[in-house]
Amino acid sequence: MTKLQTRSKVSSLLLSLAWLVPATAFCEPWPYVERPAGPRFYLGDEDARLGHAQFIAGNFGNAEFSFRRAVEVNPRNSAAWLGLASSYDRLGRFDLAERAYREVRQLIGENAVYLNNHGYSYMLRGRMKEAARLLGRARQLDPGNPTIENNINLLNAGQNYYWGGDPYIWGWPR
Repeated sequence: MTKLQTRSKVSSLLLSLAWLVPATAFCEPWPYVERPAGPRFYLGDEDARLGHAQFIAGNFGNAEFSFRRAVEVNPRNSAAWLGLASSYDRLGRFDLAERAYREVRQLIGENAVYLNNHGYSYMLRGRMKEAARLLGRARQLDPGNPTIENNINLLNAGQNYYWGGDPYIWGWPR
């Protein structure tokens, strides 16, 4: 073996082992910075995320189970309560949905998301006047929200089909 071949083998060996040396070995180390205090996750988040995925997939029974576990672990998780109420709506358990909506209202107040979901719940139950009242308040809080607008259009279309009259019977602008 010649000197040149030996040098090339040694240099290739050194290059192949270079990844073992950390990049900070030849420079000043980074100072350690303490992260701000606080939890990195909240109790019940995994169950709430699983419930959301099950709800999107149309598995409302599994979604209800996951959301219920999430609110048992953390009763102040408003997203889990809202998901639980929506799951109860889709399962036809309107009595339990009403209790869950009361919890949501106590936690987050009457914001547009709560009013829209509760109004849709009333629409599923056939209580159209309450649905129109809540959806109208949701529209006032968040004008132009496409979800709220779709629910209002759905309510109007249902009333037009059922009564055969003006779909804007609730006094909303055309």
